Amino acid sequence: MTQPLTMNADCWLTPARHCPSPHHDERPADEVSLLVVHSISLPPARYGGPYIDQLFLGKLNPDDDPYFAGIYQLRVSAHCLIRRDGELVQYVPFNKRAWHAGQSDFNGRERCNDFAIGIELEGTDTDHFTAAQYQQLTELTRLLQAQFPAITTERIVGHSDIAPGRKTDPGSGFDWAFLERL
Repeated sequence: MTQPLTMNADCWLTPARHCPSPHHDERPADEVSLLVVHSISLPPARYGGPYIDQLFLGKLNPDDDPYFAGIYQLRVSAHCLIRRDGELVQYVPFNKRAWHAGQSDFNGRERCNDFAIGIELEGTDTDHFTAAQYQQLTELTRLLQAQFPAITTERIVGHSDIAPGRKTDPGSGFDWAFLERL
């Protein structure tokens, strides 16, 4: 039997691996009303390894892969990452602003980081995601919707929905209908 997912008063999850990122700040208001699904793999299209954690912690070594030379100085984070095997990693508590959306707009409101939660799935824009990832994302989404009721089904979007033309994730490999059925 697996332990149910819970959130404490400081907005950290259990069970989850905690890797507190320095790349966050205070939200301008308490409203959390959007869930943004992303995809990431480092190096691109390679799974496993420490590199996503290192990026979000500001510790990515540019000498480890040629791709990293262009991104190692980025100051980015997400609230959580769901790895291919379903492992849940949390970088930023949900009551803080993670730096995941960049220049973005949802229904005419800019700066989505101000009111959004960012969840990264380990993957690419074209690869299919795993059953373990969908299961973990479903459980996490239910918990977040209970904690933040303004996150309705209509307010669960992809990064590509809030930054069209700039971002394409989670991409064609993400099955929105399957997530909704779960």
